[in-house]
Amino acid sequence: MRFDVEAFKKRAREDFEHAWHEGPSVLTPAGVSGRYPRLRYTRATPHPIFEIVQRLRETYLAMGFDEAINPLIVEESDIYRQFGPEAMAVLDRVFYLGGLPRPNVGIARKQVDEIEAILGRALSSGTEDKLRETLHGYKKGTIDGDELTHELAAVLEADDAAVVHILDAVFPEFRELAPESSRNTLRSHMTSGWFLTLSSLWEKRHLPIRLFSIDRCFRREQEEGPTRLMTYHSASCVVAGEDVTLEEGKAISEALLSAFGFTEFRFQPDEKRSKYYMPETQTEVYARHPVLGWVEVATFGIYSPSALAEYGIGVPVMNLGLGVERLAMIAYQSNDVRQLTYPQFFPQKISDREIAGAVHLREEPVSAAGKRMAEAIRDTAAEHAAAAGPCAFTAWKGEIAGREVEVIVEEPESNTKLCGPACANEVYVHDGSVLGVPDIEKWAKVREEGVSTGITYLDAVSSLAAARIEEAARCGEGTHVQVKMSKLPSDVNLRIEEYAMRYVTDHNKKVDLRGPVFLTVRSVIPEQPTQ
Repeated sequence: MRFDVEAFKKRAREDFEHAWHEGPSVLTPAGVSGRYPRLRYTRATPHPIFEIVQRLRETYLAMGFDEAINPLIVEESDIYRQFGPEAMAVLDRVFYLGGLPRPNVGIARKQVDEIEAILGRALSSGTEDKLRETLHGYKKGTIDGDELTHELAAVLEADDAAVVHILDAVFPEFRELAPESSRNTLRSHMTSGWFLTLSSLWEKRHLPIRLFSIDRCFRREQEEGPTRLMTYHSASCVVAGEDVTLEEGKAISEALLSAFGFTEFRFQPDEKRSKYYMPETQTEVYARHPVLGWVEVATFGIYSPSALAEYGIGVPVMNLGLGVERLAMIAYQSNDVRQLTYPQFFPQKISDREIAGAVHLREEPVSAAGKRMAEAIRDTAAEHAAAAGPCAFTAWKGEIAGREVEVIVEEPESNTKLCGPACANEVYVHDGSVLGVPDIEKWAKVREEGVSTGITYLDAVSSLAAARIEEAARCGEGTHVQVKMSKLPSDVNLRIEEYAMRYVTDHNKKVDLRGPVFLTVRSVIPEQPTQ
Protein backbone atom coordinates (compact mmCIF):
# COMPACT_ATOMS: atom_id res chain seq x y z
CA MET A 1 0.00 0.00 0.00
CA ARG A 2 1.45 3.35 -1.06
CA PHE A 3 0.63 6.72 0.39
CA ASP A 4 1.01 10.34 -0.74
CA VAL A 5 4.30 11.35 0.88
CA GLU A 6 4.05 15.06 0.03
CA ALA A 7 0.50 15.37 1.32
CA PHE A 8 1.45 13.59 4.52
CA LYS A 9 4.54 15.78 5.02
CA LYS A 10 2.43 18.94 4.64
CA ARG A 11 -0.13 17.76 7.18
CA ALA A 12 2.61 16.60 9.57
CA ARG A 13 4.33 19.99 9.47
CA GLU A 14 1.03 21.73 10.24
CA ASP A 15 0.45 19.39 13.19
CA PHE A 16 4.01 20.01 14.36
CA GLU A 17 3.53 23.78 14.37
CA HIS A 18 0.35 23.42 16.41
CA ALA A 19 1.74 20.91 18.92
CA TRP A 20 5.10 22.59 19.55
CA HIS A 21 4.15 26.26 19.45
CA GLU A 22 0.65 26.30 20.93
CA GLY A 23 2.11 26.49 24.45
CA PRO A 24 0.54 25.30 27.72
CA SER A 25 -3.12 25.89 28.29
CA VAL A 26 -4.01 28.08 31.26
CA LEU A 27 -7.11 27.54 33.33
CA THR A 28 -8.49 29.97 35.90
CA PRO A 29 -10.59 28.45 38.72
CA ALA A 30 -14.18 29.60 38.89
CA GLY A 31 -14.64 32.44 41.35
CA VAL A 32 -11.04 33.65 41.21
CA SER A 33 -10.92 37.29 40.24
CA GLY A 34 -7.53 37.07 38.57
CA ARG A 35 -6.06 39.34 41.23
CA TYR A 36 -3.37 36.77 42.08
CA PRO A 37 -1.67 35.28 38.99
CA ARG A 38 -0.10 32.59 41.17
CA LEU A 39 -3.52 30.96 41.44
CA ARG A 40 -3.68 30.22 37.71
CA TYR A 41 -3.39 26.55 36.83
CA THR A 42 -1.21 25.44 33.93
CA ARG A 43 -1.08 22.14 32.07
CA ALA A 44 1.37 19.68 33.62
CA THR A 45 4.69 19.11 31.86
CA PRO A 46 5.29 15.80 30.04
CA HIS A 47 8.69 14.14 30.05
CA PRO A 48 10.54 15.12 26.84
CA ILE A 49 11.35 11.51 25.91
CA PHE A 50 7.74 10.38 26.16
CA GLU A 51 6.57 13.53 24.42
CA ILE A 52 8.67 12.45 21.43
CA VAL A 53 7.51 8.82 21.78
CA GLN A 54 3.87 9.90 21.67
CA ARG A 55 4.47 12.13 18.67
CA LEU A 56 6.22 9.28 16.84
CA ARG A 57 3.38 6.88 17.68
CA GLU A 58 0.78 9.26 16.30
CA THR A 59 2.84 9.78 13.15
CA TYR A 60 3.41 6.07 12.51
CA LEU A 61 -0.28 5.33 13.01
CA ALA A 62 -1.23 8.15 10.65
CA MET A 63 1.11 6.63 8.05
CA GLY A 64 -0.73 3.31 8.20
CA PHE A 65 1.65 1.32 10.41
CA ASP A 66 0.19 -1.09 12.97
CA GLU A 67 1.77 -1.01 16.43
CA ALA A 68 3.59 -4.08 17.76
CA ILE A 69 5.46 -5.11 20.89
CA ASN A 70 8.57 -7.13 20.10
CA PRO A 71 10.12 -9.64 22.52
CA LEU A 72 12.38 -7.91 25.02
CA ILE A 73 14.23 -11.06 26.09
CA VAL A 74 16.18 -12.66 23.24
CA GLU A 75 18.07 -15.95 23.37
CA GLU A 76 21.79 -15.85 22.64
CA SER A 77 21.29 -18.30 19.76
CA ASP A 78 19.09 -15.75 17.96
CA ILE A 79 21.94 -13.22 18.01
CA TYR A 80 24.13 -15.77 16.21
CA ARG A 81 21.36 -16.48 13.68
CA GLN A 82 20.94 -12.78 12.90
CA PHE A 83 24.52 -11.52 13.01
CA GLY A 84 26.52 -14.59 11.96
CA PRO A 85 30.29 -14.15 12.55
CA GLU A 86 29.65 -10.64 13.88
CA ALA A 87 27.64 -12.04 16.81
CA MET A 88 30.52 -12.12 19.28
CA ALA A 89 31.17 -8.39 18.81
CA VAL A 90 27.49 -7.68 19.30
CA LEU A 91 27.25 -9.87 22.42
CA ASP A 92 30.09 -7.88 23.98
CA ARG A 93 27.61 -5.03 24.36
CA VAL A 94 24.66 -7.17 25.47
CA PHE A 95 23.29 -7.65 28.98
CA TYR A 96 22.88 -11.31 29.91
CA LEU A 97 20.08 -12.17 32.32
CA GLY A 98 21.02 -13.97 35.52
CA GLY A 99 19.32 -15.22 38.65
CA LEU A 100 19.97 -16.80 42.00
CA PRO A 101 20.10 -20.60 42.05
CA ARG A 102 17.91 -22.41 44.56
CA PRO A 103 20.09 -24.03 47.26
CA ASN A 104 19.79 -27.62 48.32
CA VAL A 105 19.25 -27.06 52.05
CA GLY A 106 19.84 -29.99 54.36
CA ILE A 107 18.38 -30.29 57.87
CA ALA A 108 20.51 -32.20 60.37
CA ARG A 109 20.26 -32.34 64.16
CA LYS A 110 22.38 -29.20 64.41
CA GLN A 111 19.91 -27.13 62.36
CA VAL A 112 16.95 -28.50 64.32
CA ASP A 113 18.60 -27.54 67.63
CA GLU A 114 19.27 -24.00 66.38
CA ILE A 115 15.68 -23.58 65.19
CA GLU A 116 14.36 -24.84 68.54
CA ALA A 117 16.63 -22.37 70.36
CA ILE A 118 15.24 -19.46 68.33
CA LEU A 119 11.61 -20.58 68.78
CA GLY A 120 12.07 -21.51 72.43
CA ARG A 121 10.31 -24.86 72.04
CA ALA A 122 10.94 -28.33 70.63
CA LEU A 123 9.87 -29.39 67.16
CA SER A 124 7.82 -32.52 66.74
CA SER A 125 8.97 -35.20 64.30
CA GLY A 126 6.00 -34.32 62.08
CA THR A 127 7.06 -30.67 61.99
CA GLU A 128 10.62 -31.66 61.04
CA ASP A 129 9.27 -33.74 58.15
CA LYS A 130 7.05 -30.86 56.93
CA LEU A 131 10.02 -28.50 57.20
CA ARG A 132 12.13 -30.78 54.98
CA GLU A 133 9.26 -31.14 52.49
CA THR A 134 8.83 -27.37 52.29
CA LEU A 135 12.53 -26.69 51.65
CA HIS A 136 12.60 -29.51 49.10
CA GLY A 137 9.56 -27.98 47.34
CA TYR A 138 11.40 -24.65 47.18
CA LYS A 139 14.42 -26.35 45.62
CA LYS A 140 12.25 -28.09 43.01
CA GLY A 141 10.37 -24.87 42.18
CA THR A 142 6.94 -25.90 43.44
CA ILE A 143 7.17 -23.13 46.04
CA ASP A 144 8.14 -19.65 44.84
CA GLY A 145 10.78 -17.61 46.62
CA ASP A 146 8.33 -14.93 47.73
CA GLU A 147 6.12 -17.64 49.27
CA LEU A 148 8.88 -19.44 51.20
CA THR A 149 8.73 -17.32 54.35
CA HIS A 150 4.95 -17.65 54.58
CA GLU A 151 5.05 -21.42 54.03
CA LEU A 152 7.77 -21.91 56.67
CA ALA A 153 5.85 -19.73 59.13
CA ALA A 154 2.81 -22.00 58.72
CA VAL A 155 4.89 -25.16 59.19
CA LEU A 156 6.76 -23.85 62.25
CA GLU A 157 3.69 -22.05 63.68
CA ALA A 158 5.79 -18.90 64.05
CA ASP A 159 5.56 -15.33 62.79
CA ASP A 160 7.36 -14.13 59.68
CA ALA A 161 9.99 -12.20 61.65
CA ALA A 162 11.09 -15.37 63.47
CA VAL A 163 11.27 -17.28 60.16
CA VAL A 164 13.43 -14.56 58.57
CA HIS A 165 15.77 -14.78 61.59
CA ILE A 166 15.93 -18.59 61.19
CA LEU A 167 16.76 -18.36 57.48
CA ASP A 168 19.55 -15.87 58.20
CA ALA A 169 21.05 -17.59 61.26
CA VAL A 170 20.50 -21.29 60.58
CA PHE A 171 20.81 -21.55 56.80
CA PRO A 172 23.85 -19.60 55.54
CA GLU A 173 23.27 -21.18 52.11
CA PHE A 174 20.68 -18.46 51.40
CA ARG A 175 23.06 -15.66 52.41
CA GLU A 176 25.92 -17.02 50.30
CA LEU A 177 24.01 -17.37 47.04
CA ALA A 178 25.62 -15.78 43.98
CA PRO A 179 23.78 -15.04 40.72
CA GLU A 180 24.37 -17.29 37.72
CA SER A 181 24.00 -16.10 34.14
CA SER A 182 21.59 -17.66 31.67
CA ARG A 183 21.86 -17.60 27.87
CA ASN A 184 19.02 -15.08 27.64
CA THR A 185 19.85 -11.47 26.78
CA LEU A 186 18.11 -8.13 26.95
CA ARG A 187 17.34 -6.81 23.48
CA SER A 188 20.13 -4.48 22.30
CA HIS A 189 18.62 -3.80 18.83
CA MET A 190 14.95 -3.73 17.87
CA THR A 191 15.99 -5.89 14.88
CA SER A 192 16.40 -8.86 17.23
CA GLY A 193 12.68 -8.70 17.94
CA TRP A 194 11.59 -8.01 14.38
CA PHE A 195 12.99 -11.32 13.10
CA LEU A 196 11.00 -13.19 15.76
CA THR A 197 7.82 -11.24 15.08
CA LEU A 198 7.97 -11.48 11.29
CA SER A 199 8.75 -15.20 11.34
CA SER A 200 5.33 -15.73 12.97
CA LEU A 201 3.38 -13.27 10.81
CA TRP A 202 4.61 -13.12 7.26
CA GLU A 203 2.55 -16.08 5.99
CA LYS A 204 -0.54 -15.18 8.04
CA ARG A 205 -1.11 -11.53 7.12
CA HIS A 206 -1.93 -9.68 3.93
CA LEU A 207 1.21 -8.26 2.36
CA PRO A 208 2.76 -5.81 2.64
CA ILE A 209 3.02 -5.96 6.42
CA ARG A 210 3.67 -2.52 7.96
CA LEU A 211 4.54 -2.56 11.66
CA PHE A 212 6.21 -0.20 14.11
CA SER A 213 7.42 -0.53 17.68
CA ILE A 214 8.75 2.12 20.08
CA ASP A 215 10.31 0.50 23.09
CA ARG A 216 13.43 0.18 25.21
CA CYS A 217 16.67 -1.43 24.16
CA PHE A 218 19.66 -2.11 26.40
CA ARG A 219 23.34 -1.79 25.60
CA ARG A 220 26.25 -2.53 27.95
CA GLU A 221 28.24 0.62 27.30
CA GLN A 222 31.63 1.01 28.94
CA GLU A 223 30.25 4.16 30.54
CA GLU A 224 27.35 6.53 30.05
CA GLY A 225 28.04 9.96 28.64
CA PRO A 226 26.46 13.03 27.04
CA THR A 227 25.33 10.99 24.01
CA ARG A 228 25.10 7.42 25.37
CA LEU A 229 22.90 5.64 27.87
CA MET A 230 22.74 1.96 28.79
CA THR A 231 19.02 1.96 28.11
CA TYR A 232 17.43 3.89 25.26
CA HIS A 233 14.27 3.93 23.16
CA SER A 234 14.24 2.74 19.57
CA ALA A 235 11.49 3.89 17.22
CA SER A 236 11.64 1.15 14.60
CA CYS A 237 9.45 0.00 11.74
CA VAL A 238 9.42 -2.76 9.13
CA VAL A 239 7.73 -3.15 5.76
CA ALA A 240 7.58 -6.75 4.51
CA GLY A 241 6.35 -7.51 1.01
CA GLU A 242 7.28 -8.59 -2.50
CA ASP A 243 8.00 -5.14 -3.94
CA VAL A 244 9.86 -3.54 -0.99
CA THR A 245 12.83 -1.39 -2.02
CA LEU A 246 15.09 1.25 -0.53
CA GLU A 247 12.75 3.92 -1.91
CA GLU A 248 10.27 2.80 0.76
CA GLY A 249 12.81 3.70 3.45
CA LYS A 250 13.41 7.13 1.93
CA ALA A 251 9.70 7.89 1.72
CA ILE A 252 9.04 6.79 5.30
CA SER A 253 12.02 8.78 6.59
CA GLU A 254 10.81 11.96 4.96
CA ALA A 255 7.20 11.54 6.08
CA LEU A 256 8.14 10.56 9.63
CA LEU A 257 10.64 13.36 10.22
CA SER A 258 8.48 16.04 8.62
CA ALA A 259 6.35 15.80 11.74
CA PHE A 260 9.27 17.21 13.72
CA GLY A 261 9.94 20.26 11.61
CA PHE A 262 12.60 18.83 9.29
CA THR A 263 12.30 20.15 5.75
CA GLU A 264 15.17 18.72 3.67
CA PHE A 265 16.71 15.23 3.61
CA ARG A 266 19.95 13.62 2.51
CA PHE A 267 20.71 9.89 2.26
CA GLN A 268 24.17 8.35 2.24
CA PRO A 269 25.64 4.84 2.66
CA ASP A 270 26.33 3.81 6.27
CA GLU A 271 29.91 2.67 6.71
CA LYS A 272 29.04 0.44 9.70
CA ARG A 273 27.43 -2.18 7.40
CA SER A 274 25.62 -4.47 9.84
CA LYS A 275 25.57 -8.12 8.75
CA TYR A 276 21.80 -8.42 8.98
CA TYR A 277 21.42 -5.87 6.14
CA MET A 278 22.04 -6.63 2.47
CA PRO A 279 25.33 -5.17 1.20
CA GLU A 280 25.03 -1.60 -0.09
CA THR A 281 21.55 -1.08 1.40
CA GLN A 282 22.33 0.26 4.89
CA THR A 283 21.61 3.98 4.63
CA GLU A 284 22.03 6.92 7.01
CA VAL A 285 19.36 9.61 7.02
CA TYR A 286 20.43 13.20 7.47
CA ALA A 287 17.79 15.88 7.85
CA ARG A 288 18.03 19.64 7.77
CA HIS A 289 16.53 21.36 10.78
CA PRO A 290 15.65 25.07 10.63
CA VAL A 291 17.81 25.76 13.71
CA LEU A 292 20.41 23.00 13.91
CA GLY A 293 21.26 22.41 10.25
CA TRP A 294 22.14 18.92 8.96
CA VAL A 295 21.93 16.15 11.59
CA GLU A 296 21.93 12.33 11.44
CA VAL A 297 18.58 11.07 12.67
CA ALA A 298 17.89 7.54 11.38
CA THR A 299 19.20 4.44 9.58
CA PHE A 300 17.39 2.06 7.26
CA GLY A 301 18.18 -0.91 5.01
CA ILE A 302 16.94 -4.15 3.49
CA TYR A 303 17.38 -7.24 5.67
CA SER A 304 19.82 -9.83 4.35
CA PRO A 305 18.12 -12.82 2.64
CA SER A 306 20.44 -15.18 4.55
CA ALA A 307 19.36 -13.69 7.90
CA LEU A 308 15.70 -13.84 6.85
CA ALA A 309 16.17 -17.45 5.76
CA GLU A 310 17.28 -18.38 9.29
CA TYR A 311 13.70 -17.58 10.35
CA GLY A 312 11.93 -18.88 7.27
CA ILE A 313 10.87 -15.39 6.15
CA GLY A 314 10.35 -15.56 2.41
CA VAL A 315 9.75 -11.91 1.42
CA PRO A 316 12.03 -8.83 1.39
CA VAL A 317 11.93 -6.66 4.52
CA MET A 318 12.85 -3.00 4.87
CA ASN A 319 13.73 -1.86 8.37
CA LEU A 320 14.13 1.70 9.65
CA GLY A 321 15.48 2.55 13.09
CA LEU A 322 15.47 5.90 14.86
CA GLY A 323 16.85 6.71 18.31
CA VAL A 324 14.20 8.53 20.33
CA GLU A 325 16.73 10.14 22.65
CA ARG A 326 18.70 11.40 19.65
CA LEU A 327 15.58 12.99 18.18
CA ALA A 328 14.65 14.43 21.58
CA MET A 329 18.08 16.04 21.93
CA ILE A 330 17.53 17.73 18.59
CA ALA A 331 13.95 18.78 19.32
CA TYR A 332 14.83 20.20 22.76
CA GLN A 333 18.28 21.44 21.67
CA SER A 334 19.97 19.52 24.48
CA ASN A 335 23.66 18.62 24.48
CA ASP A 336 23.49 15.95 27.20
CA VAL A 337 21.12 12.98 26.95
CA ARG A 338 21.58 12.24 30.66
CA GLN A 339 20.18 15.62 31.68
CA LEU A 340 17.34 15.29 29.17
CA THR A 341 16.39 11.79 30.35
CA TYR A 342 17.04 12.13 34.09
CA PRO A 343 16.54 15.84 34.87
CA GLN A 344 15.84 15.04 38.52
CA PHE A 345 19.54 14.25 39.05
CA PHE A 346 20.77 17.56 37.63
CA PRO A 347 20.30 21.16 38.78
CA GLN A 348 17.21 22.56 37.11
CA LYS A 349 16.43 26.15 36.30
CA ILE A 350 13.32 27.47 38.00
CA SER A 351 11.56 30.21 36.10
CA ASP A 352 10.61 33.54 37.63
CA ARG A 353 6.98 32.54 37.22
CA GLU A 354 7.52 29.34 39.22
CA ILE A 355 9.26 31.28 42.00
CA ALA A 356 6.42 33.82 42.01
CA GLY A 357 3.99 30.93 42.46
CA ALA A 358 5.96 29.88 45.55
CA VAL A 359 5.40 33.20 47.36
CA HIS A 360 2.41 33.02 49.73
CA LEU A 361 0.83 34.76 52.68
CA ARG A 362 1.86 33.34 56.05
CA GLU A 363 -1.38 34.14 57.85
CA GLU A 364 -4.82 34.69 56.33
CA PRO A 365 -8.32 34.97 57.82
CA VAL A 366 -10.34 31.79 57.42
CA SER A 367 -13.92 33.05 57.59
CA ALA A 368 -15.78 34.88 54.83
CA ALA A 369 -16.24 37.84 57.18
CA GLY A 370 -12.52 37.81 57.96
CA LYS A 371 -11.68 37.94 54.25
CA ARG A 372 -14.04 40.90 53.76
CA MET A 373 -12.37 42.53 56.74
CA ALA A 374 -8.92 42.14 55.15
CA GLU A 375 -10.16 43.80 51.95
CA ALA A 376 -11.71 46.64 53.95
CA ILE A 377 -8.47 47.23 55.87
CA ARG A 378 -6.52 47.33 52.63
CA ASP A 379 -8.95 49.68 50.88
CA THR A 380 -9.22 52.06 53.85
CA ALA A 381 -5.46 52.24 54.32
CA ALA A 382 -4.91 52.84 50.61
CA GLU A 383 -7.56 55.58 50.47
CA HIS A 384 -6.13 57.49 53.47
CA ALA A 385 -2.47 56.52 53.10
CA ALA A 386 -1.26 60.13 53.08
CA ALA A 387 -3.39 61.28 56.03
CA ALA A 388 -1.27 63.00 58.70
CA GLY A 389 -1.19 61.58 62.21
CA PRO A 390 -2.58 61.40 64.69
CA CYS A 391 -5.54 59.98 62.77
CA ALA A 392 -7.93 57.03 62.83
CA PHE A 393 -10.37 55.57 60.30
CA THR A 394 -12.99 52.91 60.86
CA ALA A 395 -12.35 50.26 58.23
CA TRP A 396 -14.92 47.60 59.02
CA LYS A 397 -17.75 46.69 61.37
CA GLY A 398 -19.25 43.26 61.48
CA GLU A 399 -19.73 40.01 63.33
CA ILE A 400 -16.93 37.53 64.00
CA ALA A 401 -17.57 34.37 66.05
CA GLY A 402 -20.89 35.79 67.25
CA ARG A 403 -19.36 39.06 68.45
CA GLU A 404 -19.61 42.55 67.00
CA VAL A 405 -16.17 43.80 66.02
CA GLU A 406 -15.02 47.27 64.95
CA VAL A 407 -11.73 47.53 63.07
CA ILE A 408 -9.77 50.80 63.00
CA VAL A 409 -6.74 51.75 60.92
CA GLU A 410 -4.83 54.42 62.81
CA GLU A 411 -1.65 56.40 63.22
CA PRO A 412 -1.28 57.60 66.84
CA GLU A 413 1.90 59.64 66.36
CA SER A 414 2.33 63.20 65.05
CA ASN A 415 4.33 64.18 61.99
CA THR A 416 3.80 60.79 60.32
CA LYS A 417 1.40 59.48 57.71
CA LEU A 418 -1.16 56.73 58.12
CA CYS A 419 0.87 54.37 55.91
CA GLY A 420 4.61 54.11 55.47
CA PRO A 421 5.96 54.54 51.92
CA ALA A 422 6.63 50.80 51.49
CA CYS A 423 2.97 49.82 51.87
CA ALA A 424 2.51 50.26 48.13
CA ASN A 425 5.51 48.05 47.28
CA GLU A 426 4.56 45.08 45.11
CA VAL A 427 6.43 41.76 45.24
CA TYR A 428 8.07 40.82 41.94
CA VAL A 429 10.43 38.05 40.87
CA HIS A 430 13.13 39.23 38.48
CA ASP A 431 16.04 37.10 37.24
CA GLY A 432 15.62 34.70 40.18
CA SER A 433 15.44 37.38 42.89
CA VAL A 434 12.38 38.17 44.99
CA LEU A 435 12.01 41.94 45.31
CA GLY A 436 9.51 44.31 46.89
CA VAL A 437 9.52 47.38 44.64
CA PRO A 438 7.57 50.65 44.41
CA ASP A 439 6.08 51.96 41.17
CA ILE A 440 8.84 54.44 40.37
CA GLU A 441 11.28 54.89 37.49
CA LYS A 442 14.16 53.27 39.38
CA TRP A 443 12.35 49.94 39.43
CA ALA A 444 10.68 50.18 36.02
CA LYS A 445 12.81 47.38 34.53
CA VAL A 446 11.91 44.96 37.33
CA ARG A 447 8.21 45.75 36.95
CA GLU A 448 8.33 45.40 33.15
CA GLU A 449 10.52 42.29 32.85
CA GLY A 450 9.78 40.54 36.15
CA VAL A 451 6.82 38.43 37.21
CA SER A 452 4.42 39.91 39.72
CA THR A 453 3.14 37.79 42.58
CA GLY A 454 0.07 40.02 42.71
CA ILE A 455 0.84 40.80 46.36
CA THR A 456 1.62 44.23 47.77
CA TYR A 457 2.97 44.81 51.27
CA LEU A 458 -0.41 46.34 52.10
CA ASP A 459 -2.24 43.21 50.86
CA ALA A 460 -0.07 41.00 53.04
CA VAL A 461 -0.21 43.15 56.18
CA SER A 462 -3.99 43.60 55.85
CA SER A 463 -4.40 39.81 55.77
CA LEU A 464 -2.14 39.50 58.82
CA ALA A 465 -4.20 42.05 60.76
CA ALA A 466 -7.49 40.39 59.77
CA ALA A 467 -6.22 36.94 60.78
CA ARG A 468 -5.06 38.21 64.21
CA ILE A 469 -8.29 40.16 64.78
CA GLU A 470 -10.37 37.13 63.78
CA GLU A 471 -8.48 34.91 66.25
CA ALA A 472 -8.76 37.47 69.06
CA ALA A 473 -12.51 37.86 68.44
CA ARG A 474 -13.01 34.15 69.02
CA CYS A 475 -11.54 34.70 72.49
CA GLY A 476 -13.80 37.70 73.04
CA GLU A 477 -10.93 40.17 72.91
CA GLY A 478 -9.79 43.13 70.87
CA THR A 479 -6.23 43.28 69.59
CA HIS A 480 -3.58 45.60 68.24
CA VAL A 481 -1.47 44.75 65.15
CA GLN A 482 1.45 46.95 64.14
CA VAL A 483 4.03 46.41 61.40
CA LYS A 484 6.98 48.80 61.35
CA MET A 485 10.13 48.21 59.32
CA SER A 486 10.29 45.19 57.06
CA LYS A 487 13.55 43.31 56.77
CA LEU A 488 12.47 39.71 56.24
CA PRO A 489 9.55 38.12 54.34
CA SER A 490 7.91 37.22 57.65
CA ASP A 491 7.89 40.90 58.64
CA VAL A 492 5.27 41.53 55.94
CA ASN A 493 3.43 38.25 56.43
CA LEU A 494 5.07 36.44 53.49
CA ARG A 495 6.62 33.02 53.16
CA ILE A 496 8.60 31.54 50.27
CA GLU A 497 8.36 27.79 49.74
CA GLU A 498 11.54 25.94 50.66
CA TYR A 499 12.37 24.65 47.16
CA ALA A 500 12.19 28.17 45.71
CA MET A 501 14.16 29.66 48.59
CA ARG A 502 16.85 27.03 48.11
CA TYR A 503 17.05 27.87 44.41
CA VAL A 504 17.39 31.58 45.18
CA THR A 505 20.22 31.04 47.68
CA ASP A 506 22.00 28.34 45.63
CA HIS A 507 22.19 30.71 42.66
CA ASN A 508 23.34 33.71 44.69
CA LYS A 509 20.12 35.60 44.07
CA LYS A 510 18.47 37.68 46.75
CA VAL A 511 15.28 38.23 48.66
CA ASP A 512 14.88 41.93 49.32
CA LEU A 513 11.58 42.82 50.96
CA ARG A 514 12.85 45.70 53.05
CA GLY A 515 11.00 48.95 53.56
CA PRO A 516 9.17 51.19 56.03
CA VAL A 517 5.61 49.86 56.33
CA PHE A 518 4.40 51.51 59.58
CA LEU A 519 0.80 50.36 59.54
CA THR A 520 -1.28 50.02 62.70
CA VAL A 521 -4.63 48.24 62.92
CA ARG A 522 -6.73 47.92 66.06
CA SER A 523 -9.91 46.01 66.80
CA VAL A 524 -12.52 46.83 69.42
CA ILE A 525 -15.31 44.63 70.73
CA PRO A 526 -17.98 46.95 72.15
CA GLU A 527 -19.26 46.03 75.60
CA GLN A 528 -22.47 44.07 75.44
CA PRO A 529 -25.37 45.85 77.15
CA THR A 530 -26.43 44.23 80.41
CA GLN A 531 -29.86 42.69 80.50
